[in-house]
Amino acid sequence: MPKKLETMDAETLMTTPMEPLKFIVNGLIPQGLHVLAGSPKIGKSWLALWICLQVAKGEKVWEFETLKSEVLYLCLEDSFARIQSRLFEITDEAPPTLHFAIMSDAIGNGLELQIENYLKEHPGTGLIVIDTLQKIRKTASANVNPYAADYDDINSLKQIADKHCLAIVIVHHLRKTTDSDPLSLKLQ
Repeated sequence: MPKKLETMDAETLMTTPMEPLKFIVNGLIPQGLHVLAGSPKIGKSWLALWICLQVAKGEKVWEFETLKSEVLYLCLEDSFARIQSRLFEITDEAPPTLHFAIMSDAIGNGLELQIENYLKEHPGTGLIVIDTLQKIRKTASANVNPYAADYDDINSLKQIADKHCLAIVIVHHLRKTTDSDPLSLKLQ
């Protein structure tokens, strides 16, 4: 027998005190799961690193205030030397509240436990960035619907974000082929 839906009527919803949504970057990145997607080599990783740095320092992202907190950046396509080089290019000071990892398990094969264990050690974490989705995906068979696979892969990360009231941003490449869209941004 199917499980009954748990519902709430609108009147009850309107009169029930709720925790306000926590923004890691005010007006831009609330708690929950987010995808930063775009063509390869347009600067997604640079942007992600800069946002991580700003949140860890408690400094603005453009004109948006940040909630100063610990940050975990899974730079799974990089080395520590490359991250260090990028940090030197964007800052003179890097806070000890910004943490990096260059290897992790995949979703469904230990990543969730790795994140949970990290959060036990670093309960002040407000932001986790995973760069890239492809590096944490389970190997899917050719018969699997790509949309369904994406949804299944990131659902467990959404549950972690919701449980811990933090933001998880997943960096994702939209396509590797040439883009004929004149509105597609390219960094030179």
